[in-house]
Amino acid sequence: MTERSEGSKGTAADRGNLRPPDAPVLGPRPVYRPHVDTHTARAFRRPTGLSGSFAEPLPRSSAQAASQDVQNRPPDAVLAEAFGRPAGSTELLQRDPDAADDTAPAAGPVDPWRDPTSAARLGAPAVPTPKSEPLPQAQRLSAREVLFGSRVAPKALALLAVVALAIGVLGGLVGRLTAEQASTLTSRKVTLEQAADPEQPHSQIAKVANAVLPAVVSIRVTVGENGATGSGVVIDGAGYIATNNHVVSMAAQDKTNKAAIQVQFSDGTRVPANIVGRDPKSDLAVLKVDVKNLTVAKLGKSNDVQVGDEVLAIGSPLGLSKTVTSGIVSALHRPVKLQGEGSDTNAVIDAVQTDASINPGNSGGALVDMEGRLIGINTAIRSETGGSVGLGFAIPVDRATEVAQTLIRDGKIHHPTLGVSLRSKVVANEQMSGAEVADVAPGGPAARAGIVEKDVIVKVGDREVTGPDELVVAVQSRRIGETVNVVLIRDGRQVDVSVTLESD
Repeated sequence: MTERSEGSKGTAADRGNLRPPDAPVLGPRPVYRPHVDTHTARAFRRPTGLSGSFAEPLPRSSAQAASQDVQNRPPDAVLAEAFGRPAGSTELLQRDPDAADDTAPAAGPVDPWRDPTSAARLGAPAVPTPKSEPLPQAQRLSAREVLFGSRVAPKALALLAVVALAIGVLGGLVGRLTAEQASTLTSRKVTLEQAADPEQPHSQIAKVANAVLPAVVSIRVTVGENGATGSGVVIDGAGYIATNNHVVSMAAQDKTNKAAIQVQFSDGTRVPANIVGRDPKSDLAVLKVDVKNLTVAKLGKSNDVQVGDEVLAIGSPLGLSKTVTSGIVSALHRPVKLQGEGSDTNAVIDAVQTDASINPGNSGGALVDMEGRLIGINTAIRSETGGSVGLGFAIPVDRATEVAQTLIRDGKIHHPTLGVSLRSKVVANEQMSGAEVADVAPGGPAARAGIVEKDVIVKVGDREVTGPDELVVAVQSRRIGETVNVVLIRDGRQVDVSVTLESD
């Protein structure tokens, strides 16, 4: 054996073997063969003595294999005579339709069926086509021939015309007689008279409506392409109008200087208005217009209002100005929470409840008694469908007067506060219910009075508290700096504390 030099390339086997000489050699991987039970092996095994295919091989010799190859032999004489060309003929089945020589074959490179690049060609028709000849001139038909096909004689046509004329004359006579008969049912001599009794007195509702309507206005607020409508009440001859905060809050919050407020009076006069002041916590606002000789609403007193009193709601519901609806006072001191999308109103009012129909657009309008005195500012409805269902709420006139007077004087108003946060749900047991304190403001009136978290407030002054909304209106009915007795339940025991209310 000869030794290779260090630079020799070696054999192909050596060049392909890239394993290091000291690499470990692994043993063969074991082949896993699943176990085959005896019944399966007996059912699917080959018959005894058979080692290959189930079909037995057919023995044949090389001579037999050669004799079984396909042989090209001449066709039968009968087929050759039926389908072959005549003896000595070179004519093909295809012919060139444009060739001068009819015997020239069309097969080969010029065959349009075999050459994909050949152009389409049309040959002469198989049957000669006769030349078209002009149609003979048609004979003109008369009206009688067209209508009756020459089957009606001229005399019959004349008789038919006479009958048609007679029918027309008879129809005209009948129409004339019918018209004359009908004319006897109408008359120009009859004049209907309407009875008027100037001494007949109108109802009290009509008198009150006529007196109050000039003091109620329609308010339209626009900011760009957006708009809202509401109502208002003239409360002072200098041009001051009371309405709801949520009616004008869209204009008050506008930062683009595109807001406009327009007031329309009952006589159709329209004038611009400006916001004097507004109070989101009581949902009241005051507008100012530059108009003289205004009709001012007569202000009543909340203490004179009783459940069952007849009242009128006057405003512009659904944009329909000068609308009057009637009803009664159905409840007093009804706490109603007010919050609306697109408005910064966040108030709880001590409402006058009425069943007079109130709808969107009545907001800011007047609720008056049968003496024409303003007893409330219509503010809200409660409905599952959004329409009037006989549950309307108005801000009491005492509260509206107090807030409006302060806004006219100062342009803003402050409210008394207890300095606590309340849980939203009512806390109740078999004996009483109240408002549970969730948090106490550090250093606030409640904290200084010793009120702590989880205390349940059941009374403020002489007003019972049955829930969080009731507590809000009970506190707001007091004055800033007033000391009020608060009754609360702490660990099952009743505790009385004195709280001095502060400004918010």
